[in-house]
Amino acid sequence: MTDPRKRHTLPTIADVAELAGVSRAIASRALSSEPRPVSADKRERVLAAAAKLGFKPNLLARSLTTKTVNLVAVIVNHIHDLSDLDLFDLLISQIQSIGKQVIFVRVGSAERIDEFLRNGIAYHVDAALVFSDFADAETVRKMFRNDSVLMLNGMRDASSPAIIPDEQVGIAAAVTDARNKGVRSALLVTGRSASPVEQTRIAVYKSELQRQEIRLVAELRGDYSYQSGRHVASSSDWQAADAVFCTSDAMAMGVLDVHRNAFPDNRPRTFRLYGFDDVTLAEYEAYPISSIGYDKAAYIDEILKFLREPALFNAGEKLIQVPTYFVARSSS
Repeated sequence: MTDPRKRHTLPTIADVAELAGVSRAIASRALSSEPRPVSADKRERVLAAAAKLGFKPNLLARSLTTKTVNLVAVIVNHIHDLSDLDLFDLLISQIQSIGKQVIFVRVGSAERIDEFLRNGIAYHVDAALVFSDFADAETVRKMFRNDSVLMLNGMRDASSPAIIPDEQVGIAAAVTDARNKGVRSALLVTGRSASPVEQTRIAVYKSELQRQEIRLVAELRGDYSYQSGRHVASSSDWQAADAVFCTSDAMAMGVLDVHRNAFPDNRPRTFRLYGFDDVTLAEYEAYPISSIGYDKAAYIDEILKFLREPALFNAGEKLIQVPTYFVARSSS
């Protein structure tokens, strides 16, 4: 009689191969998340056998064979902006589609980076994607003891490539739109100026405003968030201008809510309003904000190229730029 307390052994890849009538090597290839050569008939038999046995791959054992762990680290300052949600939901989905999983490391400050270095990071990852502007490439390479680091924060060095949106095209189109509608003066509501991406963005706005002969009345500091948009729109520094350019849609939404009386039926009465990021919420009636965006799918496709082909990380200072575009909505 079988002892009911006896623990059943888990099915192995050998069990799957035997049931499917194939070799262990073919069974392993058929169950791999990577594109590996195996006939459709054999793959189908292996998958059916695995399902029948309830077989689940041993990721640790696989990592020892393939030298990968199928983990990707994503380094961020925080996740609280609407544009973060739009981007990272799609990014996670696409990374998972190639058989990898994501771990997020929230930095929050430059001091936290030092803390991570002192205490060490307990993760072995295949690559690190750096969105945080508190983290430079060399530091991240040390954190993970890994040279596969992709910079997405406007910074790069001789050993780590970078991907960034080319914001010149979109900003130029937005400012031209304002000029064509009679705008002669503008406010600029900015995010964290220590960010290299934000520094470049501000410089492009100022250059385009000057080129279009639009006077910059004031530059007001926010932090990309909705709350900071509300704050600057309610502050004593707020001055009359023909247009307000915000370097994030979330801040533009805060401005719009404070000044709803200036947008009857969502149309500008006293000033025109422009955001940045082209978040999904801007497509709806509540916040129809003219905005600058970029093709997030194309941007993520460039990221996936590096994850699929690790040798590309040896490209060093290689810089890939994804073009931006302007979307006119009723706020302008």
